[in-house]
Amino acid sequence: MWWFQEGLCILPVALVLWTTATFIFDYITAVVLRHVDPLVPYISDTGTVAPERCVFGIMLDMSAFLGVATMYVRYKQVQALTDEEESKLHKLNVLGLVLGWTSSFGMCIVANFQKTTLFFMHLVGAILTFGVGALYILVQTLVSLYMQPHVHGKSIFWVRLSIGVWTFASIISTVCLEWTWPINCTGYLERRATSLTSSAPSLSGLWLSPLSVSSSPTSETSRK
Repeated sequence: MWWFQEGLCILPVALVLWTTATFIFDYITAVVLRHVDPLVPYISDTGTVAPERCVFGIMLDMSAFLGVATMYVRYKQVQALTDEEESKLHKLNVLGLVLGWTSSFGMCIVANFQKTTLFFMHLVGAILTFGVGALYILVQTLVSLYMQPHVHGKSIFWVRLSIGVWTFASIISTVCLEWTWPINCTGYLERRATSLTSSAPSLSGLWLSPLSVSSSPTSETSRK
């Protein structure tokens, strides 16, 4: 039996594959119909004109649903692998679930409020997806820190820490680079919003890590 056939490990795999397929299909459609420039367009730009924006909304809504399911299973996994006395870990686990679901809700907003229809809501969705998602990474990194060595080794903690550093570095670079863009130039606000939204694919790595990395046989045997 392959590792992704064990339990619910298929959830994060399906999430990453489906979300990636969403962006690729949207990009191909937008380029073929000449709605965007083929040279690395913003993700938001590939989902603003029909028919690709209709498909983009439906597929990204499905990604959000898979994200909610994945994060809930992660929550139950941590709950099952920790003792009741570990109150700090349980509080972090609940906080992670709330942040994860909030990030998924932000993805729904991005999917259904295109930047050309209601820009403010699109910006709110991008901030929830990427900003709150970054906090989810931080919480999961702390969870991994407190779960070692009685549940898993240090390798999982370092993997999640690396993802967290990469994500926060992306946020910092985005903010710093956008501040160099003249406010009086056309497209300043649109550039800020779509820069945040285009970073959302990094959450695929975030959502993949909670289950596929920590659902190892050693985790279960160590608890027995």
